[in-house]
Amino acid sequence: MKSRILAICCLVAFSLGAEAQGQFRALLFTKTAGWYHYSIHSGVEGIKGLAARHNFKVDWEENESVFSDNRLKNYDVVIFLHTTGDILNDEQQAAFERYIQNGGGWVGIHAAADTEYDWEWYTKMVGMMFRTHPREQTAMLDIIDRNFPGMERWASRQIWTDEWYQYRQPALSDDLHYLIKVDESTYDPSRKLRDGSTTDGMGEFHPIAWYHEYDGGRAFYTGLGHIDAIYKDQAYLDHLYGGIYWAATGKGIKK
Repeated sequence: MKSRILAICCLVAFSLGAEAQGQFRALLFTKTAGWYHYSIHSGVEGIKGLAARHNFKVDWEENESVFSDNRLKNYDVVIFLHTTGDILNDEQQAAFERYIQNGGGWVGIHAAADTEYDWEWYTKMVGMMFRTHPREQTAMLDIIDRNFPGMERWASRQIWTDEWYQYRQPALSDDLHYLIKVDESTYDPSRKLRDGSTTDGMGEFHPIAWYHEYDGGRAFYTGLGHIDAIYKDQAYLDHLYGGIYWAATGKGIKK
């Protein structure tokens, strides 16, 4: 009888341990060395909510010391939420490169494209880096690819309010798979630059979310997510979790 009770207890403990671990483990990183987005806090809460809803484990860190071989090996995906500027030293960068080369995943949200401009490997992983943005405005989004996880319930044309990043062209990576573009004819993309010149936007094709396989791993980026309330929007949360899920597991893309 005692052995039977012990076996049941062990089974329950194993089940609880597996449940606590979840289906994968994510590192959420929010260090800034430049502009600080106050929506970081909403983003952290939104991603914690996704972890609870979709049964994955997330650890939130702002200390760059987590970027070591020994600590990164514990994660299936690393999420850069509104990171800015030069946030990792050479040793930490090398550890992150090895992590991706060993099959790890990366998710970049909004200002992740305003990070580490002098680290060529990183800029190629992101795909396109931030150049400027006009004021926050409402615009129309067009869905390019509905076969990526999280895009299934989006309308083909979607109204959205956000801060519309313009990216440096041409793309540093030529293998990007685009998911969403913003229609510049539906808002004012003009912005005066620091050198006194004016940009009129990116033109007819202005991508705002994409993904690709990169250097042995997977990378997903979305430029959406500047405004606090977006992290309570179910369409956005679906989009964001689709990127996290794919980057962590490599699953979910319809062939």
